[in-house]
Amino acid sequence: MTSEHDKVVEQRGMWLEEFTVGTLYRHRPGRTVTEADNVIFSTLTMNPQPLHLDAAWSAGQFFGQRLVNSLFTLSTMVGLSINQLTLGTLVANLGFRDVTFPQPVFIGDTLYVESLVESVRPSHSRPGEGVVEVEHIARNQDGAVVARCHRAMLVLCRPVSA
Repeated sequence: MTSEHDKVVEQRGMWLEEFTVGTLYRHRPGRTVTEADNVIFSTLTMNPQPLHLDAAWSAGQFFGQRLVNSLFTLSTMVGLSINQLTLGTLVANLGFRDVTFPQPVFIGDTLYVESLVESVRPSHSRPGEGVVEVEHIARNQDGAVVARCHRAMLVLCRPVSA
């Protein structure tokens, strides 16, 4: 595709060679969780847990209010990293481990995510691709860690033409 412009920049994630162990990426903007997010995600995934859906019942429970579905929190934590890390450069997620939710997320909380690169290596079996492992950490608007996980992903190497 040709362009009349001198320079064209298309947003993308990072090639394998651009990841450096020890680099911390802060993904912004954050994402404020709404009641609709929680209800739609919970019902779409067939999770009828009253802790997510029943405000009156949840008011009488330990936290005194509904909790945001933890799998919504996990999905949002990973999703907030995509634009900066893997948009268009991810081949596949290879796995998630050590997923924890040390603090609850409530409707109205804003999630902010950072990713720490833990390891980078070329694939032994898939030329032109490599494995990147990161730790994702989600914090709420007060800075409390509300989720974390380690993620392994298969990422494209920089194309020869790039």
